[in-house]
Amino acid sequence: MAKKSSRVSSAGSAAGKGASVTLIDVAKVAGVSPITVSRALHRPEVVSEAARKKVLEAVRVTGYVPNMLAGGLASNRSRLIAIFVPTIAHSIFADTVQSLMDHLTAAGYQTMIGLTGYSAEQEERLLGAVLGRRPDGIVLTGTLHTEESRLRLQAAGIPVVEAWDLGASPIDMQVGFSHEQVGQAIANHLYGKGYRRFAIVSVDDSRALKRSGSVATQLQALGIEWVPMMVLAAPATVQSGREGLRRLLADGYAPQVIICSSDTVAQGILAEAASRGLEIPGQLAVMGFGDLSSAAHLYPALSTVNVDGGRMGELTANALLQRLRNDEKREPVRIDTGFTLIDRQTT
Repeated sequence: MAKKSSRVSSAGSAAGKGASVTLIDVAKVAGVSPITVSRALHRPEVVSEAARKKVLEAVRVTGYVPNMLAGGLASNRSRLIAIFVPTIAHSIFADTVQSLMDHLTAAGYQTMIGLTGYSAEQEERLLGAVLGRRPDGIVLTGTLHTEESRLRLQAAGIPVVEAWDLGASPIDMQVGFSHEQVGQAIANHLYGKGYRRFAIVSVDDSRALKRSGSVATQLQALGIEWVPMMVLAAPATVQSGREGLRRLLADGYAPQVIICSSDTVAQGILAEAASRGLEIPGQLAVMGFGDLSSAAHLYPALSTVNVDGGRMGELTANALLQRLRNDEKREPVRIDTGFTLIDRQTT
């Protein structure tokens, strides 16, 4: 034990004098081979839990910082996954991103997040910056991309997952659900409950607009010829919902039910309705989307659509990891995570 302590002290003092602590130094302190250190840091799933704990403790006491660039050059892998989301201000994506990052981290990968701001052009600019760092994989939100982005990703030859949507022309892999089917299901459900005067309040996001357009199309098929729709700037906020209801009422239209692009917008509708003394759902019914953690605890509890973002993140990570383990076998991957309508007190 005393001998081990002297090795720790020696490595620590070397770092303190400005000398660079090496992987071999960490191996000596941990009492394992250099290859075990490398595997514990980069492929923890292939070493025992005891060995991994020894290595992590040695890394802590020595202050070792892995040279990810050198490792990437040696293995042709960067161990980096880039994740693009529209915003971190909107908690609807939080469960997916958290689950995705947790599973990738457990497999020894680092993640970086890029914010597209709901803009395909901004996504293209981010790709230009990120691809130069040679990530092992990229996760995109949705299927709407510029032609330049598609060409770059196809030329890069790295695994790509489009999450949160299913489209007809995948770049590589898709893990998500059909927004058109969500819209159809909402329309059929609310029509079946007897509602006939509808309105839609949506933010300007391609996925939200897909759902909204599908709602309107399905209602037309059911005989509802006119469905007013308010489209507000993204990202969704409670204020967006309040403003949407104000505009609808200012136009002299009194809907029986409002279909919202997100639970956040729906919360704004409920707040504005409460300020005007409107009874929910007697005078105005409200349908959200996303089933945020707060939705069931509002008063009245919000009817919404659950898409299980955590499971989507896990399946996205699994698709990436499977491809990275067997890159030569590029089988088509299209996973429909589905959705569930949740009827609560607002409808």
